[in-house]
Amino acid sequence: MMRNGTNTSFGALKQIDAGLLNVGYAEAGPSDGPAVMLLHGWPYDIHSYVDVAPRLAQAELQWWYQYYFATERGRAGYDKYRRDFAKLIWQLASPHWDFDNATFERSAVAFDNPDHVSIVIHNYRWRLGLAEGEPQYDELEQRLAKGPVITVPTITLEGDANGAPHPEASAYVSKFSGRYAHRIITGGVGHNLPQEAPGDFAQAIVDVDAYESSA
Repeated sequence: MMRNGTNTSFGALKQIDAGLLNVGYAEAGPSDGPAVMLLHGWPYDIHSYVDVAPRLAQAELQWWYQYYFATERGRAGYDKYRRDFAKLIWQLASPHWDFDNATFERSAVAFDNPDHVSIVIHNYRWRLGLAEGEPQYDELEQRLAKGPVITVPTITLEGDANGAPHPEASAYVSKFSGRYAHRIITGGVGHNLPQEAPGDFAQAIVDVDAYESSA
């Protein structure tokens, strides 16, 4: 989470001719993302938004690949650069995980599967309602869409440096009616929690099994 006052300036200002005026402005975020125009009033200047702009730019950024995958250009780009693309997501989702090339390559071999790109692209298009699912699972999908309460004992985990979009635990705690605990794993742990913190992950499984045994 960004702290207030972290940012003190924008990048180089741009200029645009607007009739009688030549207006200076700061720009942040992807150039092809959805536009948000921030206009300050008197007696302030653009620094009213010096902490707001990067937050908004990051929120456009978090889901960018899902919309990229919705296009044929996205499919072709991922097919051609699947290793580079996956490594970028690893880095964004786990910014403090100092994985080496050997660790990445052990997983990257799976990306060479001839069905890999089609499966990934279909998954994200299906999430956005741009592709049909398998009709034999429609009944199960309808049941899951209702968000049924989870009754079995559960421990959920979150790395303290998870760079992937994720809700706060308070948003889903009511979904668990059985014995439940949420653990924040500290130390710069990102999205790939079982690989970044295998000890904590394994311990959670052992502990939730003890919940079941004592029930």
